[in-house]
Amino acid sequence: MSIHRNDKNINELKRYFNSVIDWISSVFTDVESEMCGLEWGRLYEQYHKQAYNSAKVSAEVQKLYGDSYIKNRKGIFEYILGGSDDTKLLEVRIFDEATKKAVYATQTAKAEKKGESNCPHCIIGHDANKSKVWSFGEMDADHVAAWSKGGATSAKNCQMLCKTHNRAKGNR
Repeated sequence: MSIHRNDKNINELKRYFNSVIDWISSVFTDVESEMCGLEWGRLYEQYHKQAYNSAKVSAEVQKLYGDSYIKNRKGIFEYILGGSDDTKLLEVRIFDEATKKAVYATQTAKAEKKGESNCPHCIIGHDANKSKVWSFGEMDADHVAAWSKGGATSAKNCQMLCKTHNRAKGNR
């Protein structure tokens, strides 16, 4: 917009700007400080043709604001506009309990069938724990593809590792 500041006739730009502001105001009825500085023009272009229920959007914003796992509150708005699919926008790194328990159950059942450890790293190497079946409390959820390198916080990218191997793995 700054490139148009010296234009003689800015009516078209004003109409567009007002359209963006009106759209934001109709979708997000609660104004939050995290809304400042977002790329609203890009978000408008990408999402303005979709219908949103402002009461549901407001409830979802408030719910996400209360979630301590969310590290990027600015990402909440695009996350909601995009159908609440892209958790990368929220910088969520922690697997929820249901995901951890489901992955643990699947991983443990497969390991017990094979007679090997349910920690995939214990199976490798010379460890005395090659056949140890760890309890849920003795394991940590781990991103197979590191979160910092684009790995999703999803069941497909979750594995349970014994605490020792999870700490040793680090950011790999």
